[in-house]
Amino acid sequence: MNFGLSEEQEMVQRMARDFATKEVLPKAAEIDREQRHPAELVKRMAELGLLGVAVPEEFGGAGMDNVSYALAMEEVCRACASTGVIMSVNNSLVCDPIMRFGTDEQKEKFLKPLAAGDLLGCFCLSEPEAGTDAAAQTTLAAKDGDHWVLNGTKNWITNGPVADVAVVMAMTDKSAGHRGISAFIVPLDIDGVRCGPPDEKLGIRGSKSCQIFFEDARIPADYLLGDVGGGFKVAMSTLDGGRIGIAAQANGILRACLEDSLDYASQRKTFGVPIANHQAIQWKLADMAADLEAARLLTLHAATLKDQKQRFTKEASMAKLFAADACNRHAREAVQIYGGNGYVTEYPVERHMRDAKITEIYEGTSEIQRVVVASWLFKE
Repeated sequence: MNFGLSEEQEMVQRMARDFATKEVLPKAAEIDREQRHPAELVKRMAELGLLGVAVPEEFGGAGMDNVSYALAMEEVCRACASTGVIMSVNNSLVCDPIMRFGTDEQKEKFLKPLAAGDLLGCFCLSEPEAGTDAAAQTTLAAKDGDHWVLNGTKNWITNGPVADVAVVMAMTDKSAGHRGISAFIVPLDIDGVRCGPPDEKLGIRGSKSCQIFFEDARIPADYLLGDVGGGFKVAMSTLDGGRIGIAAQANGILRACLEDSLDYASQRKTFGVPIANHQAIQWKLADMAADLEAARLLTLHAATLKDQKQRFTKEASMAKLFAADACNRHAREAVQIYGGNGYVTEYPVERHMRDAKITEIYEGTSEIQRVVVASWLFKE
């Protein structure tokens, strides 16, 4: 396996790092404190091509690959996990399924403006009673002439309060189980679509999420994404790619923990010397660095397989599982290194610890990642 980056990939990484360091990081604490959607940073990401990294240029994207996307995600999330997940959803959960399953007309109408940042997207799969059990959809889509009519409620919809368009999973044949689920592209400014109040969250507080209600929402028949009854396939394959993005997010948060801890350990003194001189602290930092490198390699391996058009379901789940676990363990250790200072909002590691938790939950819990990995082990 070639672990080297191409010149183009390194260019994307440098660009994303420069943007994250100079423009995102100085605002990260404020965004978290004010629970503010960073509209100005989203606009800049659009200008830099970060909202459609792996979308071909002919469809408004940057025309890069999924390795470049993972590298850019890590850079942005190292600075601000809230800003990073806005980028992740638009790339992984909205642009990607429309690019792979959409018609030429759908790509022209929706993919181009989404990839260019003229529209912002969200992904509607989870429901009040359908989280990990994604097949338990109760949102219904009924055919009515040349339209589909949607009714139901979606939960935890990242970007929901600020999105323009949604990829929505709904049941079109209740008797067919998961084979009765279909996917749709739904503009959120139509009659019958309503957003609930933004969720009050532990972390990623600058990333707005909410419930979305569909009440006799009518969309044209040609807004069906893929085939009737093919929605579960659309959803599951989309989440495979989304897990690469969330693994990269966890890597970014972990890197923030490591870099901030290194700086603090070099400055903070106890017993007359910097705490970096104490073996107890050195071991924590060494474990952080080793796990970050391992998590990054798992993530880039999954992204490489996706770029090579190979199956990557198991590898994406392994990357997300390991990266999320490492991120959470080391976020706690970062707080421990900072001691009392780690528990107050003046320092960044308490934010890293709060932001880390969600990586074990969304786009498939760590428990479900283990189920996915184990199922593939028995197939091989």
